[in-house]
Amino acid sequence: MMEAQKLRIPGPTPVPPQVMEAMQRPMIPHRGDEFRRLHLGMIEKLREILRTSGDVFVIPGSGSLGWEAAIVNTLSHGDEVVAFVTGDFGVRFATVAERFGLTVQRVDVEPGHAARPELVRDALTRYPNARAVLYTHNETSTGVTNPLSEIAPIVRDHGGLLFVDAVSSAGAIPIATNEWGIDVLLTGSQKGWMCPPGLAMIAVSQRALREGTRAGFPRAFLDFTDWKTSTAKGDTPATAPLTHFFALDAACDLILDEGMDARAKRHAQAAAETRASLEAGGFSLLADSDVASDTVTAARPPGDMSANELVRTVRERYDIEVAAGQGPLSDSIIRIGHMGWFSRDDIARTAAAVVACAAVFAE
Repeated sequence: MMEAQKLRIPGPTPVPPQVMEAMQRPMIPHRGDEFRRLHLGMIEKLREILRTSGDVFVIPGSGSLGWEAAIVNTLSHGDEVVAFVTGDFGVRFATVAERFGLTVQRVDVEPGHAARPELVRDALTRYPNARAVLYTHNETSTGVTNPLSEIAPIVRDHGGLLFVDAVSSAGAIPIATNEWGIDVLLTGSQKGWMCPPGLAMIAVSQRALREGTRAGFPRAFLDFTDWKTSTAKGDTPATAPLTHFFALDAACDLILDEGMDARAKRHAQAAAETRASLEAGGFSLLADSDVASDTVTAARPPGDMSANELVRTVRERYDIEVAAGQGPLSDSIIRIGHMGWFSRDDIARTAAAVVACAAVFAE
Protein backbone atom coordinates (compact mmCIF):
# COMPACT_ATOMS: atom_id res chain seq x y z
CA MET A 1 0.00 0.00 0.00
CA MET A 2 1.29 3.44 -0.90
CA GLU A 3 2.48 5.52 2.05
CA ALA A 4 0.39 8.63 2.67
CA GLN A 5 3.44 10.87 2.30
CA LYS A 6 3.84 9.71 -1.31
CA LEU A 7 0.52 11.20 -2.38
CA ARG A 8 1.68 14.44 -3.97
CA ILE A 9 -1.22 15.25 -6.26
CA PRO A 10 -3.04 18.55 -5.72
CA GLY A 11 -5.80 16.82 -3.76
CA PRO A 12 -6.93 14.68 -2.15
CA THR A 13 -3.99 15.20 0.16
CA PRO A 14 -2.50 12.98 2.87
CA VAL A 15 -4.48 12.76 6.11
CA PRO A 16 -2.52 13.22 9.36
CA PRO A 17 -2.61 10.51 12.04
CA GLN A 18 -4.54 12.77 14.42
CA VAL A 19 -7.29 13.17 11.85
CA MET A 20 -7.35 9.44 11.09
CA GLU A 21 -7.62 8.75 14.81
CA ALA A 22 -10.53 11.18 15.16
CA MET A 23 -12.35 9.30 12.41
CA GLN A 24 -12.26 6.15 14.52
CA ARG A 25 -14.56 7.68 17.13
CA PRO A 26 -17.79 5.76 17.67
CA MET A 27 -21.03 7.22 16.39
CA ILE A 28 -22.92 9.66 18.58
CA PRO A 29 -26.51 10.94 18.35
CA HIS A 30 -26.57 13.48 15.53
CA ARG A 31 -29.32 15.38 17.36
CA GLY A 32 -27.66 15.25 20.77
CA ASP A 33 -25.81 17.78 22.89
CA GLU A 34 -22.43 16.16 22.27
CA PHE A 35 -22.77 16.68 18.54
CA ARG A 36 -24.05 20.23 18.96
CA ARG A 37 -21.04 21.16 21.10
CA LEU A 38 -18.68 19.66 18.54
CA HIS A 39 -20.43 21.36 15.62
CA LEU A 40 -20.57 24.81 17.21
CA GLY A 41 -16.96 24.55 18.35
CA MET A 42 -15.87 23.53 14.86
CA ILE A 43 -17.71 26.49 13.32
CA GLU A 44 -15.84 28.86 15.63
CA LYS A 45 -12.54 27.29 14.59
CA LEU A 46 -13.46 27.67 10.93
CA ARG A 47 -14.34 31.32 11.51
CA GLU A 48 -10.96 31.92 13.07
CA ILE A 49 -9.07 30.22 10.24
CA LEU A 50 -11.09 31.97 7.52
CA ARG A 51 -11.04 35.27 9.43
CA THR A 52 -14.75 35.86 9.38
CA SER A 53 -17.37 36.68 11.97
CA GLY A 54 -20.14 35.68 9.61
CA ASP A 55 -21.95 32.44 8.95
CA VAL A 56 -20.04 29.29 8.01
CA PHE A 57 -21.90 26.18 6.87
CA VAL A 58 -20.39 22.69 6.65
CA ILE A 59 -22.37 20.79 4.02
CA PRO A 60 -21.86 17.18 2.87
CA GLY A 61 -20.47 17.06 -0.65
CA SER A 62 -17.55 18.09 -2.81
CA GLY A 63 -16.13 21.59 -2.57
CA SER A 64 -17.59 22.13 -6.04
CA LEU A 65 -21.02 21.98 -4.44
CA GLY A 66 -20.28 25.54 -3.31
CA TRP A 67 -20.56 26.82 -6.89
CA GLU A 68 -24.19 25.77 -7.06
CA ALA A 69 -24.94 26.87 -3.49
CA ALA A 70 -23.66 30.40 -4.16
CA ILE A 71 -25.75 30.74 -7.32
CA VAL A 72 -29.10 29.35 -6.19
CA ASN A 73 -29.10 31.27 -2.91
CA THR A 74 -28.45 34.72 -4.35
CA LEU A 75 -29.33 34.97 -8.05
CA SER A 76 -32.18 34.47 -10.51
CA HIS A 77 -32.49 33.10 -14.04
CA GLY A 78 -31.11 35.59 -16.56
CA ASP A 79 -28.97 37.55 -14.09
CA GLU A 80 -25.66 38.68 -15.53
CA VAL A 81 -22.41 37.53 -13.93
CA VAL A 82 -18.76 37.96 -14.85
CA ALA A 83 -16.66 34.80 -14.64
CA PHE A 84 -12.88 35.15 -14.63
CA VAL A 85 -11.40 31.99 -16.09
CA THR A 86 -7.75 31.28 -15.37
CA GLY A 87 -7.91 27.51 -15.77
CA ASP A 88 -10.09 24.43 -15.77
CA PHE A 89 -11.82 25.11 -12.46
CA GLY A 90 -12.74 28.59 -13.60
CA VAL A 91 -14.28 26.95 -16.66
CA ARG A 92 -16.30 24.63 -14.45
CA PHE A 93 -17.58 27.46 -12.25
CA ALA A 94 -18.69 29.39 -15.34
CA THR A 95 -20.32 26.26 -16.80
CA VAL A 96 -22.41 25.73 -13.66
CA ALA A 97 -23.62 29.32 -13.94
CA GLU A 98 -24.52 28.80 -17.60
CA ARG A 99 -26.48 25.65 -16.80
CA PHE A 100 -28.63 27.67 -14.39
CA GLY A 101 -29.49 30.09 -17.16
CA LEU A 102 -27.39 33.00 -15.98
CA THR A 103 -25.99 35.42 -18.54
CA VAL A 104 -22.32 34.60 -18.13
CA GLN A 105 -19.70 37.03 -19.39
CA ARG A 106 -16.52 34.96 -19.49
CA VAL A 107 -13.19 36.70 -19.25
CA ASP A 108 -10.57 34.17 -20.30
CA VAL A 109 -6.98 34.49 -19.17
CA GLU A 110 -4.09 32.63 -20.74
CA PRO A 111 -3.05 29.64 -18.58
CA GLY A 112 -0.29 30.59 -16.17
CA HIS A 113 -1.42 34.21 -15.90
CA ALA A 114 -3.69 35.80 -13.32
CA ALA A 115 -6.95 37.73 -13.40
CA ARG A 116 -5.34 40.96 -12.24
CA PRO A 117 -7.03 44.10 -10.88
CA GLU A 118 -6.89 46.05 -14.14
CA LEU A 119 -8.58 43.17 -15.97
CA VAL A 120 -11.32 42.96 -13.35
CA ARG A 121 -11.87 46.72 -13.37
CA ASP A 122 -12.11 46.77 -17.17
CA ALA A 123 -14.57 43.88 -17.27
CA LEU A 124 -16.86 45.40 -14.67
CA THR A 125 -16.82 48.66 -16.60
CA ARG A 126 -17.93 46.77 -19.72
CA TYR A 127 -20.61 44.86 -17.80
CA PRO A 128 -22.09 47.42 -15.39
CA ASN A 129 -25.19 45.31 -14.74
CA ALA A 130 -23.29 42.27 -13.51
CA ARG A 131 -24.78 41.11 -10.24
CA ALA A 132 -21.92 38.83 -9.25
CA VAL A 133 -18.29 38.00 -9.97
CA LEU A 134 -17.08 34.38 -10.11
CA TYR A 135 -13.42 34.25 -9.11
CA THR A 136 -11.05 31.38 -8.44
CA HIS A 137 -8.57 32.24 -5.71
CA ASN A 138 -6.14 29.41 -6.38
CA GLU A 139 -6.47 27.79 -9.81
CA THR A 140 -5.50 24.18 -9.15
CA SER A 141 -5.12 23.36 -12.82
CA THR A 142 -2.45 25.99 -13.54
CA GLY A 143 -0.76 26.64 -10.20
CA VAL A 144 -1.81 30.30 -10.14
CA THR A 145 -2.95 32.20 -7.04
CA ASN A 146 -5.10 35.06 -8.27
CA PRO A 147 -4.72 38.39 -6.40
CA LEU A 148 -7.95 38.15 -4.43
CA SER A 149 -7.13 40.83 -1.87
CA GLU A 150 -6.56 43.34 -4.68
CA ILE A 151 -9.66 42.62 -6.73
CA ALA A 152 -12.15 42.34 -3.85
CA PRO A 153 -12.41 46.14 -3.31
CA ILE A 154 -12.97 46.62 -7.05
CA VAL A 155 -15.90 44.20 -6.99
CA ARG A 156 -17.34 45.83 -3.89
CA ASP A 157 -17.10 49.32 -5.45
CA HIS A 158 -18.95 47.95 -8.47
CA GLY A 159 -21.73 46.76 -6.20
CA GLY A 160 -21.78 43.12 -7.23
CA LEU A 161 -21.49 40.02 -5.12
CA LEU A 162 -18.11 38.28 -4.95
CA PHE A 163 -18.12 34.47 -5.11
CA VAL A 164 -14.71 32.93 -4.43
CA ASP A 165 -13.62 29.36 -5.14
CA ALA A 166 -10.98 28.77 -2.47
CA VAL A 167 -10.97 24.98 -2.67
CA SER A 168 -7.19 24.65 -3.02
CA SER A 169 -6.19 27.71 -0.99
CA ALA A 170 -8.27 27.94 2.18
CA GLY A 171 -6.66 26.25 5.15
CA ALA A 172 -3.20 26.68 3.60
CA ILE A 173 -3.04 30.23 2.23
CA PRO A 174 -4.38 32.96 4.56
CA ILE A 175 -7.69 34.52 3.52
CA ALA A 176 -9.30 37.53 5.23
CA THR A 177 -12.92 36.80 4.36
CA ASN A 178 -14.47 39.73 6.24
CA GLU A 179 -11.77 42.30 5.58
CA TRP A 180 -11.68 41.61 1.84
CA GLY A 181 -15.46 41.66 1.49
CA ILE A 182 -16.05 38.16 0.14
CA ASP A 183 -19.73 37.32 -0.10
CA VAL A 184 -19.55 33.55 -0.62
CA LEU A 185 -16.30 31.69 -0.06
CA LEU A 186 -16.32 27.99 -0.78
CA THR A 187 -13.74 25.34 -0.01
CA GLY A 188 -13.47 21.58 0.36
CA SER A 189 -12.15 19.24 3.02
CA GLN A 190 -9.72 17.27 0.87
CA LYS A 191 -6.94 19.77 0.17
CA GLY A 192 -5.40 22.27 2.60
CA TRP A 193 -7.72 21.07 5.35
CA MET A 194 -6.03 17.63 5.45
CA CYS A 195 -9.27 15.63 5.54
CA PRO A 196 -10.87 13.03 3.27
CA PRO A 197 -13.11 14.35 0.47
CA GLY A 198 -16.73 14.81 1.43
CA LEU A 199 -17.33 18.23 2.99
CA ALA A 200 -17.93 21.67 1.51
CA MET A 201 -17.28 24.56 3.88
CA ILE A 202 -19.00 27.77 2.84
CA ALA A 203 -18.58 31.21 4.45
CA VAL A 204 -21.47 33.56 3.67
CA SER A 205 -21.77 37.31 4.19
CA GLN A 206 -24.85 39.07 5.51
CA ARG A 207 -25.22 40.76 2.14
CA ALA A 208 -25.37 37.38 0.39
CA LEU A 209 -27.95 36.15 2.88
CA ARG A 210 -30.11 39.20 2.23
CA GLU A 211 -30.03 38.46 -1.49
CA GLY A 212 -31.77 35.19 -0.72
CA THR A 213 -35.04 37.09 -0.28
CA ARG A 214 -35.05 37.99 -4.00
CA ALA A 215 -33.24 34.96 -5.45
CA GLY A 216 -35.49 33.18 -7.89
CA PHE A 217 -33.99 29.71 -8.02
CA PRO A 218 -35.71 26.86 -6.18
CA ARG A 219 -33.52 25.29 -3.53
CA ALA A 220 -33.94 22.66 -0.88
CA PHE A 221 -30.90 20.86 0.54
CA LEU A 222 -28.64 23.84 -0.26
CA ASP A 223 -30.89 26.56 1.14
CA PHE A 224 -28.69 28.88 3.21
CA THR A 225 -31.71 29.91 5.32
CA ASP A 226 -32.15 26.33 6.53
CA TRP A 227 -28.44 25.93 7.17
CA LYS A 228 -28.29 29.19 9.11
CA THR A 229 -31.26 28.27 11.29
CA SER A 230 -29.93 24.79 12.05
CA THR A 231 -26.27 25.77 12.50
CA ALA A 232 -27.17 28.49 15.00
CA LYS A 233 -28.43 25.70 17.30
CA GLY A 234 -25.56 23.34 16.52
CA ASP A 235 -27.75 21.16 14.31
CA THR A 236 -27.76 20.40 10.58
CA PRO A 237 -30.84 20.29 8.33
CA ALA A 238 -30.14 16.64 7.48
CA THR A 239 -28.11 13.90 9.12
CA ALA A 240 -24.52 15.05 9.47
CA PRO A 241 -21.70 12.79 8.21
CA LEU A 242 -20.34 12.35 11.72
CA THR A 243 -17.00 10.77 10.80
CA HIS A 244 -16.18 13.66 8.47
CA PHE A 245 -17.15 16.19 11.13
CA PHE A 246 -14.83 14.45 13.62
CA ALA A 247 -12.05 14.65 11.03
CA LEU A 248 -12.54 18.32 10.22
CA ASP A 249 -12.71 19.29 13.88
CA ALA A 250 -9.38 17.55 14.54
CA ALA A 251 -7.83 19.12 11.44
CA CYS A 252 -8.90 22.59 12.54
CA ASP A 253 -7.11 21.98 15.84
CA LEU A 254 -3.92 21.09 13.95
CA ILE A 255 -4.18 24.20 11.79
CA LEU A 256 -4.76 26.49 14.76
CA ASP A 257 -1.97 24.84 16.76
CA GLU A 258 0.44 25.47 13.89
CA GLY A 259 -0.87 28.99 13.35
CA MET A 260 -1.79 30.42 9.96
CA ASP A 261 1.33 32.59 9.74
CA ALA A 262 3.62 29.61 10.30
CA ARG A 263 1.47 27.51 8.04
CA ALA A 264 1.66 30.05 5.24
CA LYS A 265 5.43 30.24 5.62
CA ARG A 266 5.74 26.44 5.46
CA HIS A 267 3.68 26.28 2.27
CA ALA A 268 5.58 29.15 0.66
CA GLN A 269 8.89 27.45 1.44
CA ALA A 270 7.73 24.15 -0.05
CA ALA A 271 6.53 25.90 -3.19
CA ALA A 272 9.79 27.81 -3.64
CA GLU A 273 11.89 24.68 -3.18
CA THR A 274 9.72 22.71 -5.61
CA ARG A 275 9.96 25.39 -8.28
CA ALA A 276 13.73 25.70 -7.84
CA SER A 277 14.25 21.95 -8.14
CA LEU A 278 12.11 21.65 -11.27
CA GLU A 279 13.75 24.60 -12.98
CA ALA A 280 17.18 23.18 -12.20
CA GLY A 281 16.00 19.95 -13.85
CA GLY A 282 15.05 21.65 -17.09
CA PHE A 283 11.33 22.18 -16.46
CA SER A 284 9.66 25.49 -17.32
CA LEU A 285 7.17 26.83 -14.81
CA LEU A 286 3.68 27.57 -16.10
CA ALA A 287 2.67 30.30 -13.65
CA ASP A 288 4.03 33.83 -13.66
CA SER A 289 6.51 34.06 -10.79
CA ASP A 290 4.59 36.70 -8.82
CA VAL A 291 1.38 34.66 -8.80
CA ALA A 292 2.82 31.14 -8.51
CA SER A 293 0.78 29.11 -6.04
CA ASP A 294 2.06 28.04 -2.64
CA THR A 295 -0.10 24.89 -2.72
CA VAL A 296 0.45 23.45 -6.21
CA THR A 297 3.20 23.82 -8.79
CA ALA A 298 2.54 23.36 -12.51
CA ALA A 299 5.46 22.92 -14.91
CA ARG A 300 6.18 21.85 -18.47
CA PRO A 301 8.60 18.90 -18.80
CA PRO A 302 11.70 19.41 -20.93
CA GLY A 303 11.38 18.97 -24.68
CA ASP A 304 8.26 17.29 -26.04
CA MET A 305 7.95 14.85 -23.14
CA SER A 306 4.47 13.49 -22.43
CA ALA A 307 3.28 14.62 -19.02
CA ASN A 308 1.15 11.50 -18.62
CA GLU A 309 4.10 9.25 -19.40
CA LEU A 310 6.19 11.14 -16.88
CA VAL A 311 3.50 10.74 -14.21
CA ARG A 312 3.31 7.01 -14.93
CA THR A 313 7.09 6.64 -14.72
CA VAL A 314 7.31 8.48 -11.40
CA ARG A 315 4.63 6.17 -10.05
CA GLU A 316 6.31 3.00 -11.28
CA ARG A 317 9.85 3.91 -10.24
CA TYR A 318 9.26 5.76 -6.98
CA ASP A 319 5.69 4.91 -5.91
CA ILE A 320 4.98 8.65 -5.78
CA GLU A 321 1.77 10.08 -7.21
CA VAL A 322 1.96 13.40 -9.02
CA ALA A 323 -0.60 14.68 -11.52
CA ALA A 324 -0.70 15.62 -15.17
CA GLY A 325 -2.63 18.64 -16.38
CA GLN A 326 -6.35 19.14 -17.02
CA GLY A 327 -8.32 20.18 -20.07
CA PRO A 328 -6.12 21.56 -22.87
CA LEU A 329 -3.04 21.08 -20.66
CA SER A 330 -3.76 17.42 -19.93
CA ASP A 331 -0.57 16.04 -21.47
CA SER A 332 1.68 19.11 -21.45
CA ILE A 333 2.23 19.88 -17.75
CA ILE A 334 2.80 18.03 -14.51
CA ARG A 335 1.42 19.25 -11.21
CA ILE A 336 2.87 18.66 -7.76
CA GLY A 337 0.74 19.30 -4.70
CA HIS A 338 2.37 20.73 -1.59
CA MET A 339 -0.57 21.53 0.62
CA GLY A 340 -1.79 20.45 4.01
CA TRP A 341 0.22 17.75 5.77
CA PHE A 342 3.74 17.27 4.45
CA SER A 343 7.39 17.60 5.46
CA ARG A 344 10.23 19.27 3.59
CA ASP A 345 11.67 15.81 2.94
CA ASP A 346 8.39 14.69 1.32
CA ILE A 347 8.54 17.60 -1.08
CA ALA A 348 12.26 17.26 -1.80
CA ARG A 349 11.90 13.53 -2.58
CA THR A 350 9.01 14.21 -4.90
CA ALA A 351 10.77 16.93 -6.88
CA ALA A 352 13.93 14.81 -7.12
CA ALA A 353 11.93 11.83 -8.40
CA VAL A 354 10.20 13.91 -11.07
CA VAL A 355 13.49 15.40 -12.24
CA ALA A 356 15.21 12.01 -12.27
CA CYS A 357 12.44 10.45 -14.37
CA ALA A 358 12.51 13.37 -16.79
CA ALA A 359 16.26 12.83 -17.20
CA VAL A 360 15.62 9.20 -18.15
CA PHE A 361 13.28 10.33 -20.94
CA ALA A 362 15.86 12.82 -22.17
CA GLU A 363 18.56 10.14 -22.59
